[in-house]
Amino acid sequence: MTQSRLPLLAFAACAIIWGSTFLVISIGNDSLPPIWSLSLRLVVAGLILAGIMAVRRIPWPRGAALKAAILFGLLEYGLSMPLLYIAESTIPSGLAALLYATCPIGSMFFGALFKTETLNSAKVLAGLAAIAGLAIIFSGEMKAGSALGVLAGLAAAITAVLGNIALIKGPEQSAFGSTAVASFVGLGVCLPLSLLRGEAWALPATPQAAFPILYLALFGSVCAFSLAVWLLGRWQASSVSFLGVICPVIALGLGAAIRHEQITPLTMVGGAIVLASVLVALQVERNRSQAS
Repeated sequence: MTQSRLPLLAFAACAIIWGSTFLVISIGNDSLPPIWSLSLRLVVAGLILAGIMAVRRIPWPRGAALKAAILFGLLEYGLSMPLLYIAESTIPSGLAALLYATCPIGSMFFGALFKTETLNSAKVLAGLAAIAGLAIIFSGEMKAGSALGVLAGLAAAITAVLGNIALIKGPEQSAFGSTAVASFVGLGVCLPLSLLRGEAWALPATPQAAFPILYLALFGSVCAFSLAVWLLGRWQASSVSFLGVICPVIALGLGAAIRHEQITPLTMVGGAIVLASVLVALQVERNRSQAS
């Protein structure tokens, strides 16, 4: 295998793994309460990441880097992921993935607000088109009776963007260290939240119940993450970000094929507009990066 094919294979692996995580979250919700299931995932992922840090002798973040990692953990694993897990207990996994696909659009607007990105007319138009697509999705899901799930999924996407910005604005640090800290911080939020929701705390009793937790921790939180970090060292970030368009398409296909998920026609129209808007915005950013 030639070296030139390795980044493409890493990109494909990330797309397949992250595209499948929405389906696996939905499957996991069948066996365990959502926030308790997420808590178990964070325990496993945090321990794996801590082990990697020990083997590679990566120091834990300190000072300003630690503060950034803690804020990232609160927003990403303490807010965004619980909202996503709760959303997927009421809406199809493919729809949740479509809502999460708005992250690049949110990054543009919040990035401009916090001075981590710059806006131009093409990005603004793409963002407005994505908002119109979301309005169509919301309209369709209101008729289907799942508007609250849509709001939870959209809130998950927004808080994920804010978490990433918090990490970007902090000092440069090991991605393994920041994610390990974030996993344990998120666990500190999820366990009390699970108690408040009255969820039953029980370990998975069958391989079918354990599989989602292990898959999401090992592949979703560690393997795909490591591949993405490796890929960012070889490709432009604007190229890697096209995962935001590909993953929802994979999630929609898997949800329809494996769980026979059905999405309303209005949601399909709105989702197509959202994905097209994200694709345009990412292409604009890629062209700008290549020109600079």
